[in-house]
Amino acid sequence: MRVGVIGLGMGLHLADWCRKVGMEVVAACDRVPERRAAARARLPGAVLVERWQELLEHRLDGVVLANDFDEHAPLAITFLHHGVHVLSESAACVDAAEGKRLIAAADRSSATYSFAENYVAHPHVRLIQQAIESGRLGRISLIETDYLHGMSPTDVAGLIGDPAHWRGRIAPTAYCTHTLSPVLALTNAWPVEVSAFSVEESDPRAAVVMAVRLSSGALALTRHGFLQGEPDSHWSWVSVRGTKALAESVRAAGERSWSVRVRTESWAASEGYAREEELTPPPLTLTGEPVARGAEGTVRILLAFRATVEHGKPPLVPVRPAVAASLVGVAGAESLADNSRPVPVPVVRSLEEGGADR
Repeated sequence: MRVGVIGLGMGLHLADWCRKVGMEVVAACDRVPERRAAARARLPGAVLVERWQELLEHRLDGVVLANDFDEHAPLAITFLHHGVHVLSESAACVDAAEGKRLIAAADRSSATYSFAENYVAHPHVRLIQQAIESGRLGRISLIETDYLHGMSPTDVAGLIGDPAHWRGRIAPTAYCTHTLSPVLALTNAWPVEVSAFSVEESDPRAAVVMAVRLSSGALALTRHGFLQGEPDSHWSWVSVRGTKALAESVRAAGERSWSVRVRTESWAASEGYAREEELTPPPLTLTGEPVARGAEGTVRILLAFRATVEHGKPPLVPVRPAVAASLVGVAGAESLADNSRPVPVPVVRSLEEGGADR
């Protein structure tokens, strides 16, 4: 399987893993000469170019988009038009119109669109998914997800206050896919309405909380941005409350952060008393070697992409959930600008229902 990579920041990390899971990285692109030079030793034999359009001249089976956060959709649409499978590492779209164009392009293409949302495939999320599918939790009523970084005020200001960096130009609600994608995957629901709130009025861009009503009737509370006190782990905490039990990832540093605590209430437990247990994910191996916990999500996403391209398997995170998660951030920005007023999220229908909106 021959792939190209666009963007050699995070893209270089993904290119390394592409090679480890059996893909051939034949071409890569970045506008910055220093990044291309740094990639030369790590991607032997790959053609390194400045303009992403040059990758269309190569015989690619797939392309990994790791360019700036808010510039993915136009490239994805172009490659889909040329029959190249797309794995997009960041926001699917910047508004509803762009999301609709992306869905239409994916529907028309002989190729597929996959969202490289590794937090859907992380060990703690997979354990919670298994608990939900087993019926242990009952009907899901409340789900909470965090994607938070503890950083110094100086570092935060240098990141989100830099207009030359994509983090400095996007809305504070935009980078929500690491929280919303697990919500949608775990609940098998669509976002209906969102109200967004700045955590601190004096620093409104630093951290955001969103209350998202889901099509299942459940409520999701998502938090992302920069807040102090997060353990040195994977920046993600997930909690799911059902009508029978609670399942949540363990707030801890190191290996335990990938584990999940499940509490079954006494009235729902066969023993007649409340039961708690801590679930530990099994290890993932690749070519006989264990994969580091923090890399499991990335490896599973890339293995799924390869299975989609080579064997026709459905994308792990297809275009509609990718667009839906991204549009929560778009609607959240509108809510934030209007005193946290509830804002409808544009509807992204399933393939069975047909169409991209109603």
